[in-house]
Amino acid sequence: MPKQKNSYHHGDLRRALIDAGEAELSENGLAAFSLRRVAARVGVSHAAPAHHFGDVSGLIDALAERGFRRLLDSMIAHQEAATDEPYEQLIASGLGYLHFARSHPALFRLIFSDHSGAAPSPEVMATAGAAFMHLATNVAAVHGAAPLAHDGARDEVMACWTRVHGIAELILSGMMDAPDKDDKAANDAMFRSIFEVQFRTS
Repeated sequence: MPKQKNSYHHGDLRRALIDAGEAELSENGLAAFSLRRVAARVGVSHAAPAHHFGDVSGLIDALAERGFRRLLDSMIAHQEAATDEPYEQLIASGLGYLHFARSHPALFRLIFSDHSGAAPSPEVMATAGAAFMHLATNVAAVHGAAPLAHDGARDEVMACWTRVHGIAELILSGMMDAPDKDDKAANDAMFRSIFEVQFRTS
C-alpha cells in the first residue's frame, strides 16, 4: 500500500488519521480494521495514532462520532430543501437518513454496532443523543407537541426509527431494490410508499 506522505498539514494529523480510518473501514471492514494500516495510509509511524486516540478503540470511537454527525447533517440538509410543514420535515429527515446510509455504508454499520465492547465515549454518546433527539423533535412536531412529551411518544419515535432503519438495512443488504441514491424524486416516492401507509394509519 503506497504511503500518502505530506498528505496533511502540521496540526491536522488527527483529522488525517480519521480520514484514513474511514477509508480503511470502508475497504476492509471493522473485523479486519488495522491501526498499522491506518498509519501507513497517512505515512506516519504505527505508534503515531496512540498520541491522538490511545488505541484502536479510540480511533473507532472517533469514526463513530463522525458517523453520527454526518447522519445528523444529512437529515438537516434534506429538511432544508423541504417545505416547513411538519410531516414533510419528517419525511425529509427520513430521506436524509437513507442517503447517509447509502453514501457511507461502513460508517452507518459502525455507528449501529457494538464495535468495541466498551462503553462509548462521551463524545459519541453526545452525537448519538443529538441525532435521536432530532428525530424525536420531528415526530413531536407532527402532533404539535414537545419532544417525548407524553407516555407513548418514545414508542412513536422508535416506530419511525425502525421503519427508516429497516429500509436502509434492506437496501444495503441487497434485499430491496431502490433507485439511485441521488435520484431525489424516485427515492421520495419509494420512501413515501413504504413509510406513509404505516404512519398515516398508526
